[in-house]
Amino acid sequence: MSKRKVKRFDTGFKVKVVLDALKEELTLNELAAKYKVIPRNIINWKKEFLANADLVFDKEKAVARYKEQLGEKDRQMDELYRQLGKSNTQLEWCKKKSKELGLEYEAPIS
Repeated sequence: MSKRKVKRFDTGFKVKVVLDALKEELTLNELAAKYKVIPRNIINWKKEFLANADLVFDKEKAVARYKEQLGEKDRQMDELYRQLGKSNTQLEWCKKKSKELGLEYEAPIS
């Protein structure tokens, strides 16, 4: 069984397709055939384009949105580091207690 290769399209190509779709001179299927993409891609690209069109005229909003996303990623990273630290502390405690009880601790082979 062969793996399906996912075709990636560059931004310039997507913009060209979306602008052509916005003209509404061709049907969705005609556009898909013209640009050799599936209609769902055109629908998704158009939706994303229209959802972010306001960013062209409001740079501060784009920066604020980006900073908000970065802040969320930082919060996620902090939580993951907290969980990792807690796990390491628990592991060290278990090792210490095992040694006190005379049990052998064997590190897993990685």
